[in-house]
Amino acid sequence: MYPIQFGFCVPIFASPGGRLFRTANYAALDASVTMGMAQEADALGYDALWVADHLMLGQDNAILEGWTTLAALAGATKRARLGLIHQAHFFRQPALTAKMTATLDQISGGRFIFFIDAAYSAAEHHAYGLDFPADEDERMARTLEGAEIARLLWQAQEPVSYQGRYYQFEKATATPRPVQQPHPPIWFGRNHPLILEACARYGQGWNTTPVSLPELRRLLDELAIACAAAGRNIDEIERSLETQILIAPDVEGIRRQLRAMMALAPTDQYAADVTAFVSGATDELPHTLTEHYIVGTPAQVVHDLQQCIDLGITHFMLWFMDAPASEGLRLFAKEVAPRFRG
Repeated sequence: MYPIQFGFCVPIFASPGGRLFRTANYAALDASVTMGMAQEADALGYDALWVADHLMLGQDNAILEGWTTLAALAGATKRARLGLIHQAHFFRQPALTAKMTATLDQISGGRFIFFIDAAYSAAEHHAYGLDFPADEDERMARTLEGAEIARLLWQAQEPVSYQGRYYQFEKATATPRPVQQPHPPIWFGRNHPLILEACARYGQGWNTTPVSLPELRRLLDELAIACAAAGRNIDEIERSLETQILIAPDVEGIRRQLRAMMALAPTDQYAADVTAFVSGATDELPHTLTEHYIVGTPAQVVHDLQQCIDLGITHFMLWFMDAPASEGLRLFAKEVAPRFRG
């Protein structure tokens, strides 16, 4: 069984107000502020730094490119593991990705997590002239062939030639090989049958985006069934929940933070329970937010995390909604994380 770990999702894009999506308090992207937060998270003891892998996202579609950001963080941090969230397979040719992974694992001292995914947005692929097959099954198959290529190159003692269904190359190498052997941990992030099968056979990690507790239970049950079919113990897989978090010392602090976020991009599209809470008409935390996200005081956050842990989650990828402010980041590190340390 893996220890409970907390990852910090680095705010590499701004999405103020609006849907309260990921970086709802970030008025405008500032690369120096973003990098400073990641360094602070590393210093505070967060176990991993996670970077979204998109080319267009958030306000004005302004987002830092993921791999470049991780390379910079590898040199700017000391201890936290490093990973791309849903690493977009079609952004990079898979043999090149294997080489980039080996390099990043080397320069970070063996801290890289290889979290592969077939990506989601056709629009951003087309905008950059990148391939994005229309058929989902083909996207999954290509992604898994890419994982096969990476595993071959990471462990090869001599140049590799490959003739696959989708990819071909001659005499490629990924030397120096990754520090982590036989390879960096491989994570998956979907419950597509092909992905579940691959995760059960050779994955070290699995992640889901924000879901309700009943849905989380269902997804984990699917993973357990796939592991049983592969003859593998599910506890060999690090299970992760990616979610947003809003934490404050008291309920009034939550209200103030939400009010400030909503003021950044006024809209009349907020759910009625959010509006009622922010106005002070009720002290009950909005179910619209608490159903899928972690919201509350330290005691409430501990309770909500424990419910997920009881289902089998051992790693939390946390998007702090008050970022780029550091109050939530610090409060969590001081009053919540120690409750789950061995």
